[in-house]
Amino acid sequence: MEAEKTDTSFGPYVQFFDGGAEPRHELLGGKCASLVALTAAGMPVPPGFAVTTAAYDAFIEEAGIRSNIERLLEGLDADDVAAVDKVSAQIRQEITSRPVPEAARQAVIAAWHKLQSRFSAPVPVAVRSSATAEDLPEASFAGQQDTYLWLCGLEEVTEHIRRCWASLYTSRAITYRLKNNIPNEGLSMAVAVQKMVNAKVAGVAITIDPTSGDRSKIVIDASYGVGEMVVSGQVTPDNIMVDKVMLTVVREALGDKHAELVPDPQARSLVEREVPQERRNVRCLSDAEVVAVATIAKRAEKHFKAPQDIEWALDADLPDGENLVLLQSRPETVHSSKPKEPKAAAKGFGIESITKSLMSQVGKD
Repeated sequence: MEAEKTDTSFGPYVQFFDGGAEPRHELLGGKCASLVALTAAGMPVPPGFAVTTAAYDAFIEEAGIRSNIERLLEGLDADDVAAVDKVSAQIRQEITSRPVPEAARQAVIAAWHKLQSRFSAPVPVAVRSSATAEDLPEASFAGQQDTYLWLCGLEEVTEHIRRCWASLYTSRAITYRLKNNIPNEGLSMAVAVQKMVNAKVAGVAITIDPTSGDRSKIVIDASYGVGEMVVSGQVTPDNIMVDKVMLTVVREALGDKHAELVPDPQARSLVEREVPQERRNVRCLSDAEVVAVATIAKRAEKHFKAPQDIEWALDADLPDGENLVLLQSRPETVHSSKPKEPKAAAKGFGIESITKSLMSQVGKD
């Protein structure tokens, strides 16, 4: 992109998704780099900005805790759960108790006000971690760091940015890196601050059959409300297999969809609500919406030139037919890296096996 289109008013600490800068993984982490690339490609990504790894790195250096973190992690055994938990708690306490450098703090404050100025009234946001080691082609970090939803106000947002930084050292993230031989050297964290989507239906889609590795299929999981209940496995979603070329439904299985996460304006938060039986008994996506989700998944796959694992939502605040938004796209890391299996070795299609496979790749975030 042309240099004059790049928004440099926030220094190195903030980059808007539509600011015109390149999606540099080392500056944005996996998730934010993907959101910047998708926005530049003209896909319907909710607006927001990244608090870059430069902010995290400046914080760690000014706090003077890098050597202490390295010391605590040195020689740690991934199978010693108690030791990992103790180290995790110590590091996260170090991160959440230290002041943020003033330049980085002011950049985030200015970016927050700029984002809010795009809307006629204040909007809640999602704050999502975006580590430099996540969403790589050879390893999926889905669910290893934290996501916070429906945050209102600057104070809540800045507090949860720091929590995302600290989540780089949750027990599960430390263990994952140890077991996968991912070094802590050079590890950093960006954070996405993004307009919260008022999702009436949401879910995931993967541009490959997760049970067999068949690249001619797209598999969609969908349920009511915000998609975190799908990606965390709290509900059994509708499961729909689509032919990637014809965009026709090949097979489907209705999920129970017993609960949904929906906004409570008075509480200024998300609440879990039981789904009436009559809504559970019908597919939560229309035929046209199935085609729309499959189409956007194909677009993401074409853009990144590899099978993708996406999160999507239908925004209740937007008109039907224009309400599909793309929340994330990460590389599929299980089947796409394997040689194709003989047809006889392919597993059968089943809601339980497909959901289990999807959940292994798509975490809370």
